[in-house]
Formats: sequence, structure tokens, C-alpha cells
Amino acid sequence: MARIAILDDYQGVAREFGDWDSLDAEVVVFREPLEDIEQLAPFDVIMAMRERTPFPRERLERLPNLKLLVTTGMGNAAIDTDAARMLGITVAGTGGTPTHTAELTWALILALARHIPAEDRAVREGGWQHTVGLELAGLTLGVIGLGRLGSQVARIGEAFGMEVIAWSQNLDTPLTKEELLRRSDVVTIHVRLSDRTRGMIGAAELAQMKPTALLINTSRGPIVDETALLAALESGEIAGAGLDVYDIEPLPADHPLRSAPNTVLTPHIGYVTGASYTAFYTDAVEDIAAFLRGEPVRVINR
Repeated sequence: MARIAILDDYQGVAREFGDWDSLDAEVVVFREPLEDIEQLAPFDVIMAMRERTPFPRERLERLPNLKLLVTTGMGNAAIDTDAARMLGITVAGTGGTPTHTAELTWALILALARHIPAEDRAVREGGWQHTVGLELAGLTLGVIGLGRLGSQVARIGEAFGMEVIAWSQNLDTPLTKEELLRRSDVVTIHVRLSDRTRGMIGAAELAQMKPTALLINTSRGPIVDETALLAALESGEIAGAGLDVYDIEPLPADHPLRSAPNTVLTPHIGYVTGASYTAFYTDAVEDIAAFLRGEPVRVINR
């Protein structure tokens, strides 16, 4: 009987969203981040939730029984797929819903613009109307990365009556990144993490933004230099930041971002919806069943 490990099921919902009982296998769920990868040595199959647990070569080499590694989505920068192929490990992916992160992006923008967390807290404490909100209509939305998610965010911005401008390293446009940062009232990031995008927004870029501007990052933490961002928030160089992603996840309890001013923080929940989890876990079960039959599907590292 195959042994399957489901990793990083923080909410304890994996069994709810996938028919794991349909598999002729022993299924073990890990709810907390793993401190010792050796705990996974006995498993034939591992299901990884996004990049919550990285699998570089050195980790894969310590998993002698691993034959199938399933990741949610059809790409995972935290898995060394080439090393997996060389070690005889198949990496398979899943589908997912296309709108979840775009929706959370707008939740963060609106929460910042209308000071929703602060006003909610004030009402619960007996207060009333402490802040003055920012009206988005007529302002400029700067979208860094105009792929599937960036395009969805841009369309919603237009619906709010915003002027939308965009830049990416792959766009053929006369607009430069510097011009976008100078002109935008809200800057939102929608690019993949890579060597080219790591640290894309640092101290110099933050200094180019308006002091009234908001920065939103729902892509990956290291795209924004956290030290520079903290300094910009503390000094008032920018007006605020909405963050769903961080350099280290889960965010350490003593991390300075937890007490940074003018921020709305969410715990990497851009993709955490019922529709996404249904797609992730249903497809993962299908991937495993097909692999156990000798007919692998959705293979990423052929």
C-alpha cells in the first residue's frame, strides 16, 4: 500500500476537499510546517501546497522512497523539477481557479483606502469615524505585470473609474517602471518570483513613489525588499502597504511587519478559497490515482 503525505494543511481541510478515501493508500496529514524533512522519508507520494515547503535537490535526495510529488498549480518555484527528474521522481500539478488572488488584491486596496481594519476595531471598542478615506475614482492604478492576474486587477480598476497604467519586463510599452511608480496612486505587483524580479521594488523604487501612494503585494514576498519597505512605512515615504506574502512564511511572531504602521496584512490567503481548494485537492487525488495505475497525468517535469 502506498503511503501519502499531505503537507501544510494549516486549516485542516484537505480531507474535506478531496476524496482521499478513494485511494488504496495510507494518507497522513501534516498541519504544521515541517522542521525535519526526515519525517517524510517513508512516503511514496507527497502533496505540497504551493511553496509552503520547498523541495530543493538536497531535500529530494533525502527522500529515498519518493516517487510522486504533487504540487498545487502547474508550477512551483520551490521544487527543483530537474533534480526530481534525475532522481526518478515525477512532479505533477493541478488546476485552480483564476480569480482568487485578483479578488484579494482588491480587498487589500479597499481595506487600505478606506481604513477598514482601523474603523472596524474602533467601532468594536465604542468609537465612531476616526479616519478620512481615499476615493479611488480618478486616481491612477499602476499594475506591475499584466498577465492573467494583472489583467483581471486592471479591469476592476477601470470599473472603479481609475486610470490604469501597466509595466512589466515582458511588455512592449513606452512606459518605464520609474514612470509608473511616479504616476501611480496605487501600485500592485503581479509578476512571478525569479532572479529578474527578486528585489524589484527596493529603496530606490519606493523613493520614486508618491508619499500618498499605496503598495500592494499579493505575488511573492522577496519581490519587495522588506527592509526598505519597513523603512518607507516608518518614515511615511509611502502612505501604506497591503501584503499577503512575505520573505518567511508563516511570518515569525516577532517580525517587525506585524507592528508596522499603515499596513493591512493577510497570511498568504490569495489562493485560499473553497473553489481553489476543491480544484487543488480533487486534481491531486486524480494525479495520485493515475500515477498508481501507471498512467501519470499533469506531469510537469517530463
